[in-house]
Amino acid sequence: MDLQLTGQRALVVGGASGIGLAIAKAFAKEGCRVLIWDRNPNTPAIAAELSLTGQAVDITDYELVKTTAAAAAESFGPIDHVIYAAGLGSGKFGFPFWKLDPSDWDRVLRVNLLGAVNTAHAFAPGLAERGRGSFLFISSVAGQIGSQTDPPYSAAKAALINFAIAAAKDLAPHNVRVNTICPGMIQTPLNRSVWQAWNDQRPEAAKRTYESWAGEKVSTVIPLKRWQTPEDVAAYAVFLASAQAQNITGQTLNVDGGWVMHW
Repeated sequence: MDLQLTGQRALVVGGASGIGLAIAKAFAKEGCRVLIWDRNPNTPAIAAELSLTGQAVDITDYELVKTTAAAAAESFGPIDHVIYAAGLGSGKFGFPFWKLDPSDWDRVLRVNLLGAVNTAHAFAPGLAERGRGSFLFISSVAGQIGSQTDPPYSAAKAALINFAIAAAKDLAPHNVRVNTICPGMIQTPLNRSVWQAWNDQRPEAAKRTYESWAGEKVSTVIPLKRWQTPEDVAAYAVFLASAQAQNITGQTLNVDGGWVMHW
């Protein structure tokens, strides 16, 4: 299927690894010019290996985001599609939630939610003025089910879904679409960090390998009983940016093997 994205420009925030990197590759495969932003200082080198453009950017710094966005518009050109795939957890196992400290919430909220808000503020006016384009936010099923594993992460991802809906309403009159993808169980550093936090607090006799812990979770909570992959999410991402999805906006779409089902 020709998604007619050739020659368009896509920004992938958090694109130096994991789901974001898979999305960057997918947009490039569709003929897009791709710009990667990531806090990883090696982002320019990572992008260059893929013949893409990369910049190390701290998306929690709004002034930096604004100035970097303005510079990108000059050197790279106007962005047509903004994909926000940055995210992190608290690094702690949060059940029950009061085992965490309120200070554990700050960085999680700043990256998962406020970084997305910063990015949207920087690019929405230009997209609205040009009357075309799309935003895509990568959230999580944790934002829909209130996962006890990492309450700060779950709450931030829930807020991201809500912000995306508000943004979709604001931008619809300008022909700019906004959607959210919620991945399920994907083998990323973030997923492994959840296991690590859980495993670290277990008594020695009860510790488990990542493969054992994650494999059991996949078989018990995923109806299709298989892992999802970064490439699964990336395929959906390029579709949502394309004209094939011209009437899809304000939606929260799950790539989760059936974990969350709505009726």
